[in-house]
Amino acid sequence: MTFCVHLAHRALVEVSGPDRTSFLQGLLSQDVETLAPGEVRYGALLAPQGRLLFDLLVIGRPEAIWLEVEAARRDDMLARLRIYKLRAKVEIQPLDAEAWVAWPDAPGPDWVADPRRPGLAFRAWGPDPVPEATVGQEDWRRRRLEFGIGDAEDFDFDRDYPIELNFDLVGGIDFAKGCFVGQETTSRMKRRGQVRTRLLPLRFEGPPPPRGAEVLRGDLRAGEVRSGVDGLALALLRLDRIDGDLTVDGRPVRADPVPGATP
Repeated sequence: MTFCVHLAHRALVEVSGPDRTSFLQGLLSQDVETLAPGEVRYGALLAPQGRLLFDLLVIGRPEAIWLEVEAARRDDMLARLRIYKLRAKVEIQPLDAEAWVAWPDAPGPDWVADPRRPGLAFRAWGPDPVPEATVGQEDWRRRRLEFGIGDAEDFDFDRDYPIELNFDLVGGIDFAKGCFVGQETTSRMKRRGQVRTRLLPLRFEGPPPPRGAEVLRGDLRAGEVRSGVDGLALALLRLDRIDGDLTVDGRPVRADPVPGATP
């Protein structure tokens, strides 16, 4: 059986014009110059200090580049891109197209694999790629969490660094592409191994703790919960405090490793 969900919390921005590739290449953490029509990559727009401003999917189109972002923050994304536009020959506008996700199989030929982790899901954009959603947002949330994949609800924008959120582990940062906004801080953290916290899955019994609930190892703060479903959550955790007995609101929890995210 294939499960499909309409991602109403995601929206699209279209960047077109002759300078679209060079314009985005200097801004995003992902390489855009080699992006082919029909290809999808994961990336981010960062603050100059290297903190995450927007998580996004970069979608290659024949005459444009689409950016899938959190719907509630699309206007902020449009405003930010227009600040950087200056004299670049680009058009930046919202796009009226819906975002869809399906798993474990693609419902049709127009679907492409989600780039963040093999086997996670397939993605499509348009007015109605499938007849109807077969499951709900909670099912997709659980799917993401099982794969250790964060979404906008797991990020504190303009506070978190993308490496802390595992962007480097899911192909969201191209360290070989050259300069982009926030590149200096991001590359320095990677080069010097200054990654002390990571977004990791938590296992427990019962309903999820509220967002922001403290994760403790004894009396020491180990991190905080970001989002969750029954029995599973994502938490931003200090890597030097995930061994041992962890609790949240007095309940025992266990941190699962994300591949490549061990200290």
